[in-house]
Amino acid sequence: MPDGNHLAAIDTLLAILVAFVAAGRVGQLRAKYGIQAPACAGHPDFERAFRMHANTVENLVLFIPLLWLAALFFGGQVPFWVGLVWVVSRVIYMVGYAQENTQKRGPGALLGVIALVGLAVLAVLGMVGIQA
Repeated sequence: MPDGNHLAAIDTLLAILVAFVAAGRVGQLRAKYGIQAPACAGHPDFERAFRMHANTVENLVLFIPLLWLAALFFGGQVPFWVGLVWVVSRVIYMVGYAQENTQKRGPGALLGVIALVGLAVLAVLGMVGIQA
């Protein structure tokens, strides 16, 4: 099994892949509905995709440092699995937010917050000397 840094790198690459897919969806819908850049409003499908992508990028700012702090200080495989939960949560969020009832994004958003808190706890535990 790869070490914690390699596992964190896998999560990081998966998270970036999710962000790329989200960005691609925004571009696809921008073209489909004729929404010229820099406009951020137009068809509701586009607006949901745009917000979903923006929210994912906003979450990456928290996810990547927390993942790496947890991997470096706590170590082991636990940060990888919690990071993987975050990646899956973003996919659930994306599918839910694409629906007309945007409240369906809630489960993915909640799961993502739980994963972020989990990574923060692991990072703190590792920093105070409790490690895997």
